[in-house]
Amino acid sequence: MKNFDKVYEAAAERYGLITVEDAAELGIHRKQLLFWEANGRLERCGRGVYRIKYHVPTPYDHYAEAIALVGRGAIIYGDGVLAMHNLALVNPKQIQVAVEKRVRRNLPEWIRLVKKSEGVKEEMFEGIACQSVADAIRACRGTVMRERLVDAIDEAERQGLVGRQEYHELKREFAQ
Repeated sequence: MKNFDKVYEAAAERYGLITVEDAAELGIHRKQLLFWEANGRLERCGRGVYRIKYHVPTPYDHYAEAIALVGRGAIIYGDGVLAMHNLALVNPKQIQVAVEKRVRRNLPEWIRLVKKSEGVKEEMFEGIACQSVADAIRACRGTVMRERLVDAIDEAERQGLVGRQEYHELKREFAQ
C-alpha cells in the first residue's frame, strides 16, 4: 500500500483529517505531509492538522476539526455538545472544547477552550470525544433558556442519548 493510500484511509475514518501524530503512527514523516500539501492533495487546517482535499463534508466535520486542532485529550463541551446532537436549538458562535492542561497553540476564533472539570463524563459520538449529553445539559443551565433545556431533555430521551434514570434525574433537576 502506498503511503498516501494509508493517509487517505486513516483520514477517511476521521472526517478527512490527519494529524502529524497520526501520520507518524503510520510511519509517514511530516515532510511527506508538507509535500502532499504543496501538491494539493492535503490542505492545512492548523498546526499539525491536515484535511484530505477530496473529502465529502458531514455535519460533524467542524467538531472533529476542533478536537484535532486542540490535541489529544480534548472533548467537545457544553453547548457544543447540544449543537452536535441538534438539541435545545443552540447554534454557538464558538465550539467549547474542554482540556485538562494549558494549550499553547494558536487556535481559530471559533474554538473556545474551557477547563475540563473533574468527574466530567466523557463519551464518543460519531467518533468524536465529547461530554455526556446529560452533563452538557446541566452545564448549559444559566446560559441556555430553561424551556429549551427541558425540551432537550425530552428529545435526548427520545433519541436514546440519555438513559431512563438520567432522564428522570434531569427532569427532577429542571422541574420548577
